[in-house]
Amino acid sequence: MAARNKPPPRTNKSVTDKIVRWLNRQIETGKLGPGARLPSESELCERFSVGRSAVREALSQLKSEGLVYAQQGRGVFVNERGTRHTFRLRNASLDDAEGLAHVIELLVTFEAAAARYAALRRTPEDIKRIKRALIGMEYAIVHDEPGEEEDFAFHRAIVEAASNPHFNALNGYLEQHVRRLIRRARRNTAANYSDLIQAVQDEHKAIFNAIEAGDAAAAGSAAEAHLRNAAKRLNMYLQC
Repeated sequence: MAARNKPPPRTNKSVTDKIVRWLNRQIETGKLGPGARLPSESELCERFSVGRSAVREALSQLKSEGLVYAQQGRGVFVNERGTRHTFRLRNASLDDAEGLAHVIELLVTFEAAAARYAALRRTPEDIKRIKRALIGMEYAIVHDEPGEEEDFAFHRAIVEAASNPHFNALNGYLEQHVRRLIRRARRNTAANYSDLIQAVQDEHKAIFNAIEAGDAAAAGSAAEAHLRNAAKRLNMYLQC
């Protein structure tokens, strides 16, 4: 008997929106006042019975709107009143070809710049973090797992290696509004395009190798190629 395809995990927009709505209510009612620490990722995972990727999407959305901020090693905290950001991307959906094209152009430009600066500024610890995520994705491929958290960690580590706080802030916004679309489409069609998994990983390796070598031009080119190929794969997914 042929094996059934596994249903896509519940780390989708509806689950993320549920977490966002709950946290917004806690902030608006004053249960989480300015300066208060939000529940940890593990606490939110347990409360909503979801994986970390859904929680991280929700926290990224709140960060992008200026409602909360993160302190490394301490957690995520509520911002002072009136700090909601005014910058917005028009929400693109998988059936909005023009909107997707525009946000992917932005993501390509941003990722290439981040990779270039990462190659110039990376520290030994940055290299360790990027490599750890890369190996994690290899492990996921071997075990037929999506590797979404590892992919998230890989791109975030590169942005952090660029050593620019504004890049970190923009990355959180793009993670919520752009990359989630690519990941959702990929999740829904992974069984049909399993032959592409290694090609994606090879693209990740090219980015890492260039950053490790300190070759800014090669790092930027590899990142741009990866994102442009991701856009092409997205078009394939949408035709399913």
